[in-house]
Amino acid sequence: MTILQPGSSFTAPTAARPDTPVQWTGRELTLLLAALLPISGMFILVEPIPQPAAYFEFADNRTLFGVANFWNVTSNALFLVFGLAGLLLLARDRLTILDELRIAYVIFFSGIALTAFGSGWFHLAPDNDTLYWDRLPMTVAFMSLFAIILGEHISAELGRMLLWPLLVVGAASVMYWDYTESVSAGDLRFYGLVQFLPMLLIPAIFMLYRSRFSTINFLWATIGLYALAKVLEFFDEQIFAAGDLISGHSLKHIVASLVPLVLMRGMQARQLR
Repeated sequence: MTILQPGSSFTAPTAARPDTPVQWTGRELTLLLAALLPISGMFILVEPIPQPAAYFEFADNRTLFGVANFWNVTSNALFLVFGLAGLLLLARDRLTILDELRIAYVIFFSGIALTAFGSGWFHLAPDNDTLYWDRLPMTVAFMSLFAIILGEHISAELGRMLLWPLLVVGAASVMYWDYTESVSAGDLRFYGLVQFLPMLLIPAIFMLYRSRFSTINFLWATIGLYALAKVLEFFDEQIFAAGDLISGHSLKHIVASLVPLVLMRGMQARQLR
């Protein structure tokens, strides 16, 4: 296994301890059970979940400078800024990463940058068609980050091996939802699992496996930001009504866009153990 640290060259990486294959111990079985239980429960116990019509009704629908839903649209700009910044830092070898997973980091920051366009388009004209393009790049970011977490904590080989299957599963969840909506049988269960199951498994991975790097505090911070973004989204109307300045949904975009920023700063500061 090789590591790229800030300022290092791709042709002269720092050596690390050899990667080891995944062994099916109690920890792996615990994670497998933690994944299978919600998956089976979701499809056995939960009825299909259509896209709620209220999802397209945002508290702040003001038009400014000729742009409908101005703040919900423009608050996505930071995704583009931080996504491109991450790609630039990767190109300049300014992030401490596992080189075997370089493509996963590239895909993650690319997904973040593309989210700015997908989410911006959706909020400009909210409907199922534009929501498809909002969700697709987000699943790319979710799944590539999950592969990175698996690689950095369990096995670089596992992260590399699962990257493409995870991306396919993420894209398939959005396509499945879109298809079910097109035949008037909307079902969000698959997409919901793709979005939320990794967020349940990642803390378990942090507690069961030691990172290859000196700190994971910034990774815990990203989970906190994600949770806060969801809270802001839920209280969209109440936050906007408090002062008629900015809505919870716009704040959600801003807080969520800080996730790649925190990841970049953490990847710059961390060191190989």
